[in-house]
Amino acid sequence: MASSVDQGDNIKYILVTGGVISGIGKGIISSSLGTLLKACGYRVTSIKIDPYINIDAGTFSPYEHGEVYVLDDGAEVDLDLGNYERYLDVTLHRDNNITTGKIYQQVINKERRGDFLGKTVQVVPHITDAVQEWVQRVARVPVDSSDQIPQICIVELGGVIGDIESMPFVEAFRQFQFNVGVNRFACIHVSLVPEPRTTGEQKTKPTQMSVRELRALGLSPHLLACRCATPLNQSAADKLAMFCHVAPAQVINVPDANSLYKVPIMLKDQGVHHFLLRHFQLDCGGPPTHVSLDDWHELAKRDAQALDEVHIGIVGKYVKFPDAYTSITKALEHACLDANLTLRIEYINSEDLEQGVGGERRVAYHNAWQRLCSAQGIIVPGGFGDRGVEGKINAIDWCRKMHRPFLGICLGMQCAVIEFARNVLGWRDANSTEFSKDTQHPVVIDMPEFNPGDMGGTMRLGKRRTTFVVDQSVSTVRRLYKNAPYVEERHRHRFEVNPKMVDELEQQGLRFTGRDGERMEILELAEHPYFVGVQFHPEYLSRPMRPSPVFTGLVLAVSGGLQKRHRMRLLSEQRSIDTEQVQLVDRVKALDGPSSTSAIVGGEGDVDNQ
Repeated sequence: MASSVDQGDNIKYILVTGGVISGIGKGIISSSLGTLLKACGYRVTSIKIDPYINIDAGTFSPYEHGEVYVLDDGAEVDLDLGNYERYLDVTLHRDNNITTGKIYQQVINKERRGDFLGKTVQVVPHITDAVQEWVQRVARVPVDSSDQIPQICIVELGGVIGDIESMPFVEAFRQFQFNVGVNRFACIHVSLVPEPRTTGEQKTKPTQMSVRELRALGLSPHLLACRCATPLNQSAADKLAMFCHVAPAQVINVPDANSLYKVPIMLKDQGVHHFLLRHFQLDCGGPPTHVSLDDWHELAKRDAQALDEVHIGIVGKYVKFPDAYTSITKALEHACLDANLTLRIEYINSEDLEQGVGGERRVAYHNAWQRLCSAQGIIVPGGFGDRGVEGKINAIDWCRKMHRPFLGICLGMQCAVIEFARNVLGWRDANSTEFSKDTQHPVVIDMPEFNPGDMGGTMRLGKRRTTFVVDQSVSTVRRLYKNAPYVEERHRHRFEVNPKMVDELEQQGLRFTGRDGERMEILELAEHPYFVGVQFHPEYLSRPMRPSPVFTGLVLAVSGGLQKRHRMRLLSEQRSIDTEQVQLVDRVKALDGPSSTSAIVGGEGDVDNQ
């Protein structure tokens, strides 16, 4: 059966594979490569292939694959798509994440409809054709403000070469390279070059074996990206070139870096973009469509030179696996870079903050509280289930009473409402119906329309609008969003603040300053340096060049620069108003002569009359 891959388009494809071990930075290298190609003037999109059978990442525990990243369209996807969006500053879609489950579901649905005309449905050609068709279809979808078809598509294949679950995808791309043409396809193999302490020598044999496996499956790497703890020495590079069937210039050195913002620069310095553009028969010299690498140089420079430090505590239940909070840590990094500060994160297990902990956990209890008290600001992120919730509530209670800057996200906001209801309104049994069905004060309730029974994809997901209902004079968050009438942020939740109890909460000083109809989206506490809760997930839209305002607010509140930032913005707005008024006077003078100038500057009523 011939493949139905369309040869009519001229999109170039880069497949990024991994060798030896997973988790060595394929996502960062893919994202950095895309950034570099965008700086050359090309439109770039990205696809992540996850070989697991799950339809999407929505039902994963964070301990499995890290955080679940949410896109504008509500798709719950692998965290690598967050890297793509942050580095490339694009908006991806649910089909930019391919899983084995999605491919098989699509093929089985076709078989049930009779689309295969009674033929035996097999991995080859039906599954492999479905993969190729999916990649080419998604590669044509615009992902930036230009609304034009991308010119280059970077496809990252999860896992490592040799994994049994990725075999159909490898075979699909073996066919794909010939179907689209050799000048439209390139393969980059990212592999580990270990350096055992016992020998102190960089070992190339694991990478040699990985490339041998890749070539046996029908793919040969055009570039070999070598991940190593220290810069790859020349003898190791020469040996890899000799035994991996690549030229020495095609062995790319990607050692550990103290800042991930250096990786695009690292690739540029080794001429990766020149090699790929020559291979694709493309020019390099068009105007940049995103940011030049000067911005990345500046980010890396600021990251290295910032002296003042902020110490932020993240109180959650997945703290043993920091990847569970990847987007939050990245958003904090972006905010700190914007404020010229260095970041130190303290991960605090919320279970260790709960009262009644004794025996072997008594030491953990005291250590957790010591670390909480030493942090200058606290974030309570989202989550599901009642494990560790009381510890989060205790942390929020301490932040409120001690006037410590606090940001609650999703469940963190709901815990702030529970804490306030218990300790300010005196509703000692106040709780969420997620944790207590029989509470007499259900301050947080479920949303039945977003909870039909199945777990996957049934929440309130994706980008939604939050409207400010108060003036910026009484809302720190609105000031941080530059007095915008509304904001659009991404959501992922099944529960919400009970609208029937909002009036009583607000009478005691808890302000819900942003809403979506009857849904409470933003809360703030008066007479507090920074006490903010948001139902949405602002971390998903934070970018290195455009940090999330609420994270910036937290960092500035910790460093003492929040009020200064507000004063500077107000001064800038006043200067803009003064400039506009002068320009208006000049225009009237030019049109009507000097006699009309007094009408403009005489008073507001006269301006209206003009």
